[in-house]
Amino acid sequence: MIRAWTGTQIRAAEAPLLAAGQGPDLMQRAAHGLANAVVRELIRRRGKVYGSTVAVLAGSGNNGGDALYAAAALARRGARTTAVLTSVRCHAEALAAFRHAGGRILPAGGDRDGLAREFATADVLVDGILGTGASGGLRGEARALVAALQKQLDRAGTAGGGPLVVACDLPSGVDADTGQLHEPVLRADLTVTFGGAKLGLLADPGAGAGGRVRTVDIGLGPWLDGPALWQLEPEDVPALWPVPERAGHKYTRGVLGIAAGSASYHGAALLAAQAAVATGVGMVRYLGPSAICSQLNLLVPEVVCGTGTVGQNRSQAWLVGPGATGDPEQAQRALDAFGTGLPVVADAGALDLLPDGLGPHVVLTPHAGELVRILGAQGVQAAREDIEASPAEYAQLAAGLTGATVLLKGAATVVSSPNGTLFSQDNATAWMATAGSGDTLAGILGALAATVRPEALDRAGIAGPDHFAAVAALAALVHGLAGSTAAAGGPVSAGAIGRSVPAVVRALLAG
Repeated sequence: MIRAWTGTQIRAAEAPLLAAGQGPDLMQRAAHGLANAVVRELIRRRGKVYGSTVAVLAGSGNNGGDALYAAAALARRGARTTAVLTSVRCHAEALAAFRHAGGRILPAGGDRDGLAREFATADVLVDGILGTGASGGLRGEARALVAALQKQLDRAGTAGGGPLVVACDLPSGVDADTGQLHEPVLRADLTVTFGGAKLGLLADPGAGAGGRVRTVDIGLGPWLDGPALWQLEPEDVPALWPVPERAGHKYTRGVLGIAAGSASYHGAALLAAQAAVATGVGMVRYLGPSAICSQLNLLVPEVVCGTGTVGQNRSQAWLVGPGATGDPEQAQRALDAFGTGLPVVADAGALDLLPDGLGPHVVLTPHAGELVRILGAQGVQAAREDIEASPAEYAQLAAGLTGATVLLKGAATVVSSPNGTLFSQDNATAWMATAGSGDTLAGILGALAATVRPEALDRAGIAGPDHFAAVAALAALVHGLAGSTAAAGGPVSAGAIGRSVPAVVRALLAG
């Protein structure tokens, strides 16, 4: 599992070390890690460091100092290094080291467009302007320079060229605590971050600006609080996945009840049921219109069509809401499911039926527009644009207000437990933004809610109140990998995502 902290937590961990006079040591460790990362990239891209061109944007604080020390190390290995100082102030010792190594220094003023064109032809461009201590975005000359430079990089990228952009700690303008973007932001291909991954690098929209993330250990471990955000990795799946026991049978493997679909929307129920079966639940019971049951009998014959009420259909968990908007019988089934005390995955139409006093065993799966309505019902006015600008913040808010676990769908899916613990999964391809993809995710999540064993989560170090957030993150990981596998770089349908789940799970369990 990847663990991430807010910038505030990282600064608090640094504080006792800085007070003990260890600031220079921390900076040297960070600079060493940054330089090594750039060396690896240069060797991978061009076979050597000697003769490469490295451009550095250096701010006034420690972030600029890290970048200048790293550039000095690269200059000593034969790289042609140029630094632009974006402020009249800079880290004096780092600047002296850069000068001594033969680095070229330019002021930020002057021919801004010419400077942007020059930097756009470098092999590597290092963004060392703002770090975790910055509030807001770039200002003044730095803002104007980055805006001009991003235009040049966009042109170079369109032509198939341009430098590798490396962010020092995090891209300037990304909020380390929330992932919010304060434009202009210089999009990075690689972020070398220090002390621990930052929440803002793993939660959208910051996750889309940082590229690959590499963490450099600078010795903060003993002083770090518990992480603010977790991200499951493929390597975590075998320890969490509900692998059947030798003496198991369909009932011990979990039964998922599904109340989905309506006279107007059959597809959502079919997709959710197909995905649940593909995930490996012992049985799927379906409650809903007879026309959908007939289709399930033909297309997903493993599903058992039930009759009667939610209480009369024994299950370990329920999935309610996909495609069920406007159907009073399905609405009643959703309300009944909420009252069972069993795990419930609430999607689509069920999100408008939430009772008070939900618990973390209820997982809400809205997109940003649906979260607007959930928050509105709690007396909080927010626009879709607000939520998309800070999804982690709003997922936490909704979870805290409703008492439920909230999975907020997006390019990076973010999950919050009611106590504020966050997970973020960035495993999906953009091709998965297609009708029915969310129904497939709901089916995968419903199956896991019925089958994942609490003791497996305990062994992984996940606290009880966060169990269902971890289950939701596991579902998002598998859904993303299944979609990426089925897409193979091109268009993909929701049905194809569900059909690829068994092969993806098989590969994950095999390691």
